[in-house]
Amino acid sequence: MSNVSVIGLGIMGLPMAVNLVKAGHTVTGFNRSPARIERLIAAGGLGATSVADAARGADVILTMLPDSPDVEGVVSGPDGVFAHAAPGTLWIDASTIRPDVAQRLANDATAAGLRALDAPVSGGERGAIDGVLSIMVGGDAADFDAAGEVLGAVGKTIVHVGPAGSGQTVKAANQLIVAVNIQALAEAIVFLEAHGVDLDAALTVLGGGLAGSKVLEQKGRKMLTRSFDPGFRLALHHKDLGIVTAASREAGVVTPLGAVVAGLVANAVNHGDGALDHSGLFKGVLELSGRD
Repeated sequence: MSNVSVIGLGIMGLPMAVNLVKAGHTVTGFNRSPARIERLIAAGGLGATSVADAARGADVILTMLPDSPDVEGVVSGPDGVFAHAAPGTLWIDASTIRPDVAQRLANDATAAGLRALDAPVSGGERGAIDGVLSIMVGGDAADFDAAGEVLGAVGKTIVHVGPAGSGQTVKAANQLIVAVNIQALAEAIVFLEAHGVDLDAALTVLGGGLAGSKVLEQKGRKMLTRSFDPGFRLALHHKDLGIVTAASREAGVVTPLGAVVAGLVANAVNHGDGALDHSGLFKGVLELSGRD
């Protein structure tokens, strides 16, 4: 088993770190909020005092951070991962960031003697807790093979999708599909409510047909009960759809539904709902429909 350091113990990072402990790895965690480190220690992990402390002595460093500047800030500079990790260390970035940034940081990692994979994940908090995340991995095939035990401890569907940056490109597509599905589900439930249909029965039968999806399974109940405690925050999906928009423009492709949903997500965030689960898009449909 490996010495694994996890930097970023948030909604996703902490359960991933705990699952690495359960798999038998020696896991050291670092987070800006010390309380999250204490939770990892309580689960059998270790705590680091800084990014540099976490990087030293690690065989594998996994970062799970909110955005491109956060990742760059942690890995670069005199106090960053690249300056303190030993040559040959495998760096796995599970964050969702811009593909071009992932490519550039992979080149920087290589120049520092490290091996880099961009490995964003899908499945939300529940998937992280259960260790069944879908992981799309960009980077060298040999490095992907070397990461097998670590990625296997946190994910179920783990696929090498191409060179550096490819994982982030596939994740952007994932976030586009998820956002459109959430919006469609929200509209469907408001439609059903307006007609007085038995909602539990309706979602059961819809889930068994072509309309069935992980989004329906995981987000339908949140909408029915108006409980939007975050498994994945709207503010982060807003950031991800910004990545989709920029990457689409760069590639010269059009994503009409993506543009509409990106606007609706931006509206929700601008109205103070950024901390809600992304199923909170339902609130916007209610408001546009004059319902509550």
